[in-house]
Amino acid sequence: MDLKQKILALKKSKVREVVSKRLKEFGEKNSAGNNEWFSELCFCILTANSKAKTAIIIQNELGCKGFLEKSQDELSKIISRNKHRFSNMKSKYLVKAREYKDIQPIIRGLIFKGQKEVRNHLADNVTGIGLKEASHFLRNIGFFELAILDRHILALLKEHGYIDEIPKPVTKKKYFEIENVFQSLAKELGMSSAELDLYMWYMRTGEVLK
Repeated sequence: MDLKQKILALKKSKVREVVSKRLKEFGEKNSAGNNEWFSELCFCILTANSKAKTAIIIQNELGCKGFLEKSQDELSKIISRNKHRFSNMKSKYLVKAREYKDIQPIIRGLIFKGQKEVRNHLADNVTGIGLKEASHFLRNIGFFELAILDRHILALLKEHGYIDEIPKPVTKKKYFEIENVFQSLAKELGMSSAELDLYMWYMRTGEVLK
């Protein structure tokens, strides 16, 4: 069974309900307040090179208020207590991210240029996130066009012959090239990039997280 067949089979299973629920949650986040968007940005800073599950636990503990108000030392201790990697570096990035605490008007002001332009702006200007996590953030607040090329997605694309190798590092040029492949696959399947990502993530992990 090729990758497209596997994904379509999953879409006919109970997994579809979970994926639909998660996409609905992301869509609802699009009309949430500025602080909730900032919390999602901080979550994505935490997930970079780390486990999403741990980042979710930390996000739930801190909430919007914690991300906005805790000192760097307090953030570092909470991150470390939850056995998250790079506690000192991540806490520094979270404090610096407060330069973008009014994230909503920034994105609303740029979105007319397209989701890729917004993604690139965030990756270039927010310390601690690159193209993958900027795409992840935008997906989590209801923008569904971009590819989140994490190790699970790249591994599946390679296993099924969509890419020849997993580039190390993933340069901007390579990211954009593989994103085009991913988006073409999504189009063939009649899905958004966000929906395809969730099905592929489930194939590798058995879970549908955010």
